[in-house]
Amino acid sequence: MESDNNLNISPNSDQNASLQNPVNQELGSLDSKKIIKKEGRVIEALPNAFFKVLLDDGSEIIGFLSGKMRLNRIKILTGDKVTLEMSPYDEKKGRIVYRLK
Repeated sequence: MESDNNLNISPNSDQNASLQNPVNQELGSLDSKKIIKKEGRVIEALPNAFFKVLLDDGSEIIGFLSGKMRLNRIKILTGDKVTLEMSPYDEKKGRIVYRLK
């Protein structure tokens, strides 16, 4: 039987590496230079806080409420003008970040 002294446990093992890696902390967030901001008008409300939005350039995308808008209970209705943030990789979906008056 081997003793516990022979176990090879280091502070930089694979389990701890993911906690210390700064890339994993920013996973899913885009650089602010890469985000595309567009304005559009809500044409239909869909389930689960999703909306069909007609952009000013004529394209139609699916928009969802951002976390801050959900927390502050900002209501979006059909006909509201909104600002969206979109990823350059998927221009069919966008995050609704502001409701214009």
